[in-house]
Amino acid sequence: MKILWVKAGGLVPPDTGGKIRSYNILRQLAKHHQVTFFSFYAAHENDIHGELSQIFQRVIQIPLNLPPAKGAGGFLDYTAHLFSREPYNLAKYCRPEVRNKMRTLLQKETYDVVLCDFLVAAGAIPWDFPCPKVLFTHNVESVIWQRHYEVSRNPLWKALSWHEWKRMAAAERRYLQKADHVIAVSENDRDAFVKFLDPQKVTVTQTGADTEFFQPGGEQEMPNSLVFTGSMDWLPNEDGIFYFADEIFPLILARVPDASLRVVGRNPSRRLQALASRIPNIQLTGWVEDVRLYLAQCAVCIVPLRIGGGTRIKIFEAMSMGKAVVSTSIGAEGLPVKNGEHLLVADDPASFAENTLRLLGNAAQRARIGKAARRLVEEKYSWATVSKGFALTLEKVVRRSGQG
Repeated sequence: MKILWVKAGGLVPPDTGGKIRSYNILRQLAKHHQVTFFSFYAAHENDIHGELSQIFQRVIQIPLNLPPAKGAGGFLDYTAHLFSREPYNLAKYCRPEVRNKMRTLLQKETYDVVLCDFLVAAGAIPWDFPCPKVLFTHNVESVIWQRHYEVSRNPLWKALSWHEWKRMAAAERRYLQKADHVIAVSENDRDAFVKFLDPQKVTVTQTGADTEFFQPGGEQEMPNSLVFTGSMDWLPNEDGIFYFADEIFPLILARVPDASLRVVGRNPSRRLQALASRIPNIQLTGWVEDVRLYLAQCAVCIVPLRIGGGTRIKIFEAMSMGKAVVSTSIGAEGLPVKNGEHLLVADDPASFAENTLRLLGNAAQRARIGKAARRLVEEKYSWATVSKGFALTLEKVVRRSGQG
């Protein structure tokens, strides 16, 4: 197949869940298919997107002069799009220069299929073009904003979250209906989409993990140690850490005073830095070269998310390393895992703390859950296996369209 893969926000380094999923699927697809990678993203120093030409047949990169999200420039840019039909996350990336370059490319080149990666890129796609178009949804984007609205206590943020929720819900429905086919990452997401789509139009591709990279190691676990991994400039992750620190961690410290938490991920906010200063048992690492060391050293991996959609790659990576995980239902949402066998799930502070304490105090139970978790990921959810199913879905769409 000749594939045009369109992605907003960039791809490398693969340091967020969505980038990790896309990068690994793309890398596998490029071994057997002709891939043109088209991406537009905030301009930044040390941009390595050009190196992707070693993987893909062609790379088209469009660095954009976007204002920082936090600051006066970001606020003014948001205000300028306040009454736009499109939600801000689409409008800020899908600028006229991006749409023009995309249309020019499609006028000159012929592709078997156009893959829109995340809803955020949908505003750049000429949906009237005579080529099958597939929308790859990593989340139900409107649900993320709905959950922001539901948990927010700040009146201004609550109002803005409601506004984005409603715009995102309308855009999500509009573009999903325009697409020839939709790929979701969980049955939960599929169920949300088939409320207004033909079920035959939606295929689920599971999340994967690099089972060769993430393997159980021989490192010594640090007693009573917890770890959370994830990009800390993603609001659901930040919210999860504040929730854990305020409502769950005190219950753990009351019984295990030397319990510690490492928060491993890029760009922790000043609020998070203040939190870590206030609670010595919490350490922020910021960006790290290799997350595996931190996963290997921890006794228990925690995922206390209250907001989110899609599936959490961080859980599969921890499971691939044979680590015991405690998660909320939202954190483990959409993953084909069994509570009590592959991880432990709890949705109120007392239960989350109790599950965590139980694992901290029982090395045998940690090992049992970790082995079952590793076995599940290794047997069914390597990226090579996931990508084969993904390619088959694209091939079916091409055949149905008469392109192939």
